[in-house]
Amino acid sequence: MSQRSIFDMIGPIMIGPSSSHTAGVVRIGRTAMRILGHIPQKAEIIFYNSFARTYEGHGSDRAIIAGLLDFSTDDIRIRDSFQYAQQQGLQYSFKSIANASIFHPNTIQLKLQHGQETVEVIGVSKGGGMIAIERVNGFVANLSATLHTLIVLAEDIKGAIAFIASILANENCNIANMSVSRKAKNDLACHFIEMDSAPRSLTIDYIGSLPWVKKVNMLPPVD
Repeated sequence: MSQRSIFDMIGPIMIGPSSSHTAGVVRIGRTAMRILGHIPQKAEIIFYNSFARTYEGHGSDRAIIAGLLDFSTDDIRIRDSFQYAQQQGLQYSFKSIANASIFHPNTIQLKLQHGQETVEVIGVSKGGGMIAIERVNGFVANLSATLHTLIVLAEDIKGAIAFIASILANENCNIANMSVSRKAKNDLACHFIEMDSAPRSLTIDYIGSLPWVKKVNMLPPVD
């Protein structure tokens, strides 16, 4: 079981009425934006279960847009995020599905696009501003977004996990959590690696240059 401090339960310094419906939602949006690599041009946002019934009243709609614009949880612009989205050229739509038993009560699904780049992210707000990114493009992720996170999309080849871990060890990067998800044997695999510190840009570029690696993304912790 993961341990939680009193600060996790109280929640972060934030704008909004609820840590789970505002701060956590901002963090889900911000993490998804960073996975995409850009502030999106288009966003389809689906609120599930409890969120589907309360997202307008609790300001979760403004919070998710604020996160997609890379606002922090204490940014006073959150309350006016719709106006800032219009200025940035972000087109968005909201949907709600109130009875989806397979999902956590506070679940958001994001389908984002910037140019030819797209990403689909499913995130959960767990309370106290804490989140979990459960899936990225259909791959099981289970990211907390509180640590430096390396995402590597690669061919499913023997020794890939050990090789990437050895590179990070040589960089003196301590791996806190690591999971690898694949959709089928010998299909693409996605490595999600949460670390206490980030590797050098040179090392990230080297991993990205490997012939069996398709894409690399380095995410800083999300506040």
